[in-house]
Amino acid sequence: MNILLINHYAGSIHHGMEYRPYYLAREWVRSGHRVRILAASEAHVRARAPEMEGRNQRDENIDGIDYRWYATPPYRGNGPGRVRNMAAFVWRLWREAVRIAHEARPHVVIASSTYPLDIWPAHRIARLAGARLLHEVHDLWPLSPIELGGFSRRHPFIRLLQAAEDYACRRADGIVSILPKVREHLEARGMAPHKLHVIPNGADPAEWLAAPTALPEALDGLLAGLCTQGRTVVGYAGSHGLANALDTLLDAASLMKDRMLAFVLVGDGPEKARLERRARQLRLDHLYFMPAIPKSQIPALMARLDIAYLGWQRQPLYRFGIAPNKLIDYMMGGCPVLHAVEAGNDPVREAGCGLTVAPEDPQAVARALASLLAMPRLERRALGERGRSYALAHLTYPVLGQRFLSTFTQEVSHG
Repeated sequence: MNILLINHYAGSIHHGMEYRPYYLAREWVRSGHRVRILAASEAHVRARAPEMEGRNQRDENIDGIDYRWYATPPYRGNGPGRVRNMAAFVWRLWREAVRIAHEARPHVVIASSTYPLDIWPAHRIARLAGARLLHEVHDLWPLSPIELGGFSRRHPFIRLLQAAEDYACRRADGIVSILPKVREHLEARGMAPHKLHVIPNGADPAEWLAAPTALPEALDGLLAGLCTQGRTVVGYAGSHGLANALDTLLDAASLMKDRMLAFVLVGDGPEKARLERRARQLRLDHLYFMPAIPKSQIPALMARLDIAYLGWQRQPLYRFGIAPNKLIDYMMGGCPVLHAVEAGNDPVREAGCGLTVAPEDPQAVARALASLLAMPRLERRALGERGRSYALAHLTYPVLGQRFLSTFTQEVSHG
């Protein structure tokens, strides 16, 4: 089968996030299918951009996956520059639809660019090739910019996004959602009930079963010293942004200065400098900020943590569910998890791998930490092992890749 995956932000193990397109495509290639990914050259989530060398497109094969990078203008933030970047990518796809359909000869076309505007060129390509059309939902647009960004529903760009979402719900042969609680919303936008398939984010088990890559010397030394002191280490690994609600963790740490705990926050982000200043003001001498580490070193970090923390803001948008990558890392690493969230689903509770408390509530986080600290070490590790077992059974890309492939045949049976 020839599979065409359109994802503006698609990355790879060489380029960084977004990883999901790469891991799914690699599983499909291993199953004997031919996969082409169409992506933009400029994307804010990638660690490294593809080398275009002045060309308007570049073809590259990565682990058997045929990537085509289309040159798009650079941008910063979420302003007009990002909209121009989106428009350049979508227009390029529309303009070259005939060529793409002829070269790729897809049996399935997947529109998967987070924002839904790629559904129009994807539908055109699918129609020209006589292919099935799938729409993949990562975040709900336009609800995300409306509820998180404060945009008016009457804003012209929001109206365009709404038209694209409605078109996808009506015209796609199937819809795959990372978020588990979207059915009611998508059906209200015109999706037939049989079209929805929920396939969450996942992990590559090989990266966790291999010998872990050693940690940087400074981080390794810090963790070794804390262990020698007999401290229980609470860790966070990921971006330091507003959405990560790390102020709640700082406030909880302030409430627990008298306990044998240490807090280690690994990562970078726009809020890191402010959080470091605030930690100094609160005199959190048992809280440490460390630089971001490569993805390959995450397994080694997880092996050194006693408790892993993940917090969220209180946002109505989370009623449609969550699918955080860092939580899967925590689970694959066998860490008991303290989860501060209010959402349509809770993977920690589903897996039985930790404790869940209300978001933005430092006292609740402190109480949960005290409960975990009171547990015998073996009991805490048993929580983590339940998370690992759950992730291996349900959240690895070999499993999810096959589930995704099954949606192709299911849609054919409904066609």
